[in-house]
Amino acid sequence: MRTAYFDAFSGLSGDMIAGALLDAGADFGDLKSVVDALRLPGCVLSTCRKSISGIEALKFDVEVREQQPERRLRDIRRIIEGAGISPKLTSDAVRVFALLAEAEAKVHHTTPEQVHFHEVGAVDAIVDIVTAAWGIGQLGIADLMVSPLPLGAGFAQSRHGIIPVPAPATLELLAGFPVRLNDGSSEMVTPTGAAVLKAFARPAQGVVPFAIERIGYGAGSKDFADRPNVLRLLIGSGSGAFESDELVEISANIDDLNPQVYDHVCERLFAAGARDVTITSTIMKKGRPGVILAVLAEPVLRDQIATIMFTETSTIGMRFHAVSRLKLPRQTLSVDTRFGPIRVKVSGIGTSPFTIAPEYDDCHRAALEYGVPLKLVMDEARNATNQAVTT
Repeated sequence: MRTAYFDAFSGLSGDMIAGALLDAGADFGDLKSVVDALRLPGCVLSTCRKSISGIEALKFDVEVREQQPERRLRDIRRIIEGAGISPKLTSDAVRVFALLAEAEAKVHHTTPEQVHFHEVGAVDAIVDIVTAAWGIGQLGIADLMVSPLPLGAGFAQSRHGIIPVPAPATLELLAGFPVRLNDGSSEMVTPTGAAVLKAFARPAQGVVPFAIERIGYGAGSKDFADRPNVLRLLIGSGSGAFESDELVEISANIDDLNPQVYDHVCERLFAAGARDVTITSTIMKKGRPGVILAVLAEPVLRDQIATIMFTETSTIGMRFHAVSRLKLPRQTLSVDTRFGPIRVKVSGIGTSPFTIAPEYDDCHRAALEYGVPLKLVMDEARNATNQAVTT
């Protein structure tokens, strides 16, 4: 699996991401063909080398030679979907703009479809976002990490007037990413750059085992007195055998709740994004039997999970702490069996699966439909999967 790391010591923007991807090996000629397919009037791409603090970086520029109309999400979606580019690139680029629209809508108390894109709806933002999605795909990046982000300070001029730095939409998009407030003298992360991260990247946690294969530098437009304004992109492979992530565990001791309620509580917690929910028997003070309700979730979901636990159970307090996980690489496959298609989760390293776990719901449905034992359907799915991943 090809892994990449954004070393964003000077923050990032759409053009810096594009420059770093091109400098790391993405083909500019192929990119021009993709952008030409968007049929954006008066749009001209160019690159140049720029020396910043002795670092040779690539500056990516989009020149707009014709006046552009104001666009909404549906207009941008129509441009991208009508370009005839690959379905995955289309889906990825539209997803980035949808995330932008959701963030802007939340800030302005409106709906994503009603958002008027000003700064982020301009031609250069469309090109930057399509370029980022295209470059990540062309370089075969399957796992993209980013360092803690400096967010800068001060104020900036926008179409709506003077706004604080970082921009409100940027903050919405970076929820869950480690940031450094008041680091930098101006805007260090743009909404476009933040949306690309939201769609494709995850925060780098702790020490990152990494075998570097190539390095790219994308140049920014501003000059900073305290740091070179470049985005460094490292591309290689993770040298660790296992994947990892950082979650929060939230738990509560409960001894006075009707046990029938737990099924409902678990359904709500999973629907809210919980990664895992466990109920463990325990002995509480004065020898009372009780249970520990424990939930694993993304840190950004902590308050949402806690609200459900307070609302649906009798607890009046809970604990939480950060937890780190090691995980086997995994994927979900659909295999054909004589009982129809069955989804199977395969976990392992390389071509040697450690576990093959057929999806219970698919197997249960097939067993009832064909009138056969559940274990027979599961065995068929395992055999079909084993044959598929070893041939």
